[in-house]
Amino acid sequence: MKKIVAILVAVIFTTTVMGQKAQSIFNGRDLSGWKIHGTEKWYVENGLLVCESGPDKEYGYLSTTKEYKDFELTLEFKQEANGNSGVFFRSSIEGVKISGWQVEVAPPGMHTGGIYESYGRGWLIKPDEEAQKAIKPGKWNKMRIRVVGDNVTTWLNGKQMITLTDEKIGKGTGFIALQIHDGGGIKVKWRKMKVKEM
Repeated sequence: MKKIVAILVAVIFTTTVMGQKAQSIFNGRDLSGWKIHGTEKWYVENGLLVCESGPDKEYGYLSTTKEYKDFELTLEFKQEANGNSGVFFRSSIEGVKISGWQVEVAPPGMHTGGIYESYGRGWLIKPDEEAQKAIKPGKWNKMRIRVVGDNVTTWLNGKQMITLTDEKIGKGTGFIALQIHDGGGIKVKWRKMKVKEM
């Protein structure tokens, strides 16, 4: 009887975990659940989340107030002007000095979907040239980021960009954050941001 109960508990637990649905982390109205870091502009317009360079032309971040360890994140972005941005995971921040890992979002040929370690080892992996052709400048692009244990895989418009296994990433903890690069002249729009915790 105990074995049967243990099996049932295991089945229920597995079904619950596997059956979890993706939850929206942007409500389309305001920045509830997010925190701004720096002086760059983050605002909601026509149901879209917009990041735009401010007068200081510095790095800026918008982080979730909740931390995520193992998850699959899907979102759509549209680059206007210079679209140099990124999506951080398992990250922390002091002021505008962020520690963690970034999935690059950048203009064509600049490694969108690759993984960069901020204030650490720098580029860990870049997508090959053929994969980078998946980006659609000036149009909506769909990105999927899967982070489980020490493995990270990214996709752009259905094309797998990279997969990476890294012990340091496996030990990381922290929030998800969007970045705006320094230098000015940057504007990126975001929508349909959903996280499924694993």
